[in-house]
Amino acid sequence: MTQLKQARQGIITPEMIEVAEAEGIGAEALRQLIAAGEAVIPYNPARKRKAVGIGKGLATKVNANIGTSEAYPDIEKELSKLDAAVKAGADAVMDLSTGGNLNLSRQRILKHSPVMVGTVPIYQAAVEAVSQKGSMLAMTTDDLFKVIEQQAREGVDFITVHCGLTREAIGRLLKEGRVTDIVSRGGSFLTGWMLHHDKDNPLYTEYDRLLEIAGRYDVTLSLGDGLRPGCLADATDRAQIQELIVLGELVQQAWDRQVQVMVEGPGHMPMDQIEANVLIQKRLCHGAPFYVLGPLVTDIAPGYDHITSAIGGSIAAAAGADFLCYVTPAEHLGLPDLQDVKEGVIAAKIAAHAADIVKKVKGAGERDRQMALARKNLDWPAQITLSIDPERSRHYRSAKNQAGEEACTMCGRFCAMKIVSQYLGTADHRC
Repeated sequence: MTQLKQARQGIITPEMIEVAEAEGIGAEALRQLIAAGEAVIPYNPARKRKAVGIGKGLATKVNANIGTSEAYPDIEKELSKLDAAVKAGADAVMDLSTGGNLNLSRQRILKHSPVMVGTVPIYQAAVEAVSQKGSMLAMTTDDLFKVIEQQAREGVDFITVHCGLTREAIGRLLKEGRVTDIVSRGGSFLTGWMLHHDKDNPLYTEYDRLLEIAGRYDVTLSLGDGLRPGCLADATDRAQIQELIVLGELVQQAWDRQVQVMVEGPGHMPMDQIEANVLIQKRLCHGAPFYVLGPLVTDIAPGYDHITSAIGGSIAAAAGADFLCYVTPAEHLGLPDLQDVKEGVIAAKIAAHAADIVKKVKGAGERDRQMALARKNLDWPAQITLSIDPERSRHYRSAKNQAGEEACTMCGRFCAMKIVSQYLGTADHRC
């Protein structure tokens, strides 16, 4: 029985209690959000782990993508990245493996991960079609659904499925034209398949089959944006909105079948379009949780796209997006390494926290207040503990200052905090 079905029956599950306690809200209030489809708990009961909620009124969550590739098929390195992501504060990881033994990679990640795990099943279906039949285009509908069910049975918590990518949407893309066409890997696989076979998307035409599997295993559907813009010039075009309209219809169908669902969003987008995109998604998809990649607010910063993504992510989350997918400094350039993963997660966590302050998520602003007090009191241990990356804070403090120095070397004896506190009589130095 899915979390959604139980919520609608008035049942507060152990996972709801766990999430409510972590969020500092009432379990009944959370149950109502889940029953309305405005929050989800991606929790496949086949795998025991910490339960995490995503949606309205909850802290903005962060996902980190990991996974093998043909060039780097070593799963051990990806498990190390998983550890680095979780240590940095990721609430979820997605296995995007396309190289090596895909089944073994996923099974190792599922066993190793203390956080929820997502996948994109068409990756495996396409890779297996190439290896077994010589071409991705030889993939059958049954091949795709066999992979989906296998991954659900093994314990995957949520799956990205590009169900709204229809032939009609592709037609709109062709009529309007784009600079970067389709940048979604899963979207490109499906587009090639549809055009070759002259058929519509099997994830759309056989959506009931997908809902049956998702309902049986309580796998949360993450309705993917196969037509997300891959550059600023393509943002908010007819193809993107056409896909979103279809996704809104599919959200309602999932709810009718008691299946948990969230919706994915762009992509690359100018800052002045981000809030409007969030509002459109929330309206068309009836308040379903929104999962965004970035958005990246400029196309010209390879090597720094964790920053362009964090800028867009903070705007999107402040406007109502619920789940941020990290972008690393290696985006557009190559497979991220351990340091890239850490920096990507930290940047996304900063964006999420900044947005939570604006959204007045319970407790979000208190940590900043405590940091302000620690700075006023020149309480360096507290400042380090309260920081989003204590290791880096500790490094800079020790590398830039002599042991025992009360102020930092930027101001020294001219420290504004120290001087003003003494004159105002508000000093409370505990360093």
